[in-house]
Amino acid sequence: MKKLVLPVLLAVAIGFGFAQVTRGVDENRQQRFEYATIRWGGRDHTHVIRPGSHVEFVGDQLTRLSKPDRADDRAFYMNAVLNAMAKEGYEFAGTSGDDFIVKRSAP
Repeated sequence: MKKLVLPVLLAVAIGFGFAQVTRGVDENRQQRFEYATIRWGGRDHTHVIRPGSHVEFVGDQLTRLSKPDRADDRAFYMNAVLNAMAKEGYEFAGTSGDDFIVKRSAP
């Protein structure tokens, strides 16, 4: 019986330590995101609301693109802005009316 006490206590101590380590890992795995909103306002007034409430008007950049004659304005220009945001690490998260919401992992 005395021979079993030490191994049982050792197993309990190891199990308790393992439980503490795994609980700490789960708490640190919480992934955080930052979001940006792309708001369609026509080619000249489209803007991006970035994290931290910084607003960037992108109409000047959109006027430099040559849109094919029969292409829809909104679809063409919003696609260009979405692709530019994807190059910055953002991915599509959803839509709301004329808004496109994009997200990326927060630093």
